[in-house]
Amino acid sequence: MNNESYQSNPDDRSDNVEKLQDMIENTLDNIDESEAAMALSTEAEKQMIKQKNENRKMSIDAMRSEIKDEEAARKNSYTE
Repeated sequence: MNNESYQSNPDDRSDNVEKLQDMIENTLDNIDESEAAMALSTEAEKQMIKQKNENRKMSIDAMRSEIKDEEAARKNSYTE
């Protein structure tokens, strides 16, 4: 066993808002693509796509909430 100590990376939140915005855009694109694919899907597949899109929409809501938190943290210089 190695006795070296490891230092964790510092918490770099400087680009979290941008990353979250990219994730939202990608998720919206996935919703659009899956809705287009429903035209060629069976009923069972359509139900699965609808459920997955509902989950995606919930994720988008959570990401938007996280963006608000990150923007508030930026205004407070991440001191909280």
